[in-house]
Amino acid sequence: MNRREALSSVALLLGGTILGAEAFLSGCKTKTDAGVSFSASDISFLDEVAETILPATSTPGAKAAKVGEFMTVMVRDCYEEKDQKIFMEGISKLDEASKKKNGKSFMESTAEQRHNLLVELDKEQKEYQKTKKEDQPTHYFRMMKELTLTGFFTSEVGATQALRYVAVPGKYEGCIPYKKGDKAWAT
Repeated sequence: MNRREALSSVALLLGGTILGAEAFLSGCKTKTDAGVSFSASDISFLDEVAETILPATSTPGAKAAKVGEFMTVMVRDCYEEKDQKIFMEGISKLDEASKKKNGKSFMESTAEQRHNLLVELDKEQKEYQKTKKEDQPTHYFRMMKELTLTGFFTSEVGATQALRYVAVPGKYEGCIPYKKGDKAWAT
């Protein structure tokens, strides 16, 4: 099973609740005339956003899982043109918000400044989601955050080091004792 098939399965299991589930359910189709392209600096920028959302602690962070690269593939191959545009504009909006709040670009900001900015953007997107109408687009930061989580927890690093992982699981055990602080299962 490749990553695309795994994401499709995850979307089905979650009832299509994650952003872009329509793309997962219908299958990602590589576009030959992709209307969006990402530069190396865009990928670095997205890696830093992802690392701010899921920083390295006792386990590797989102940057180690190459989540920035994952985001670019998903946006380019799976998002509709209107969502691609929102995502690309979101990169600029996030950088502008950093300049307005911190007086410097996101990449030049300290880890604490980045964190505080993303906390504010997360609050903003939650309020937007509460009041948005069905025909309105999704907030760009919600796209970034959901792609970060999906990319990290479906990566080898996320599944094997941040979650508990058994390559070949044994019998099904419906009730396993949980101890506070245990990792969730990836398998």
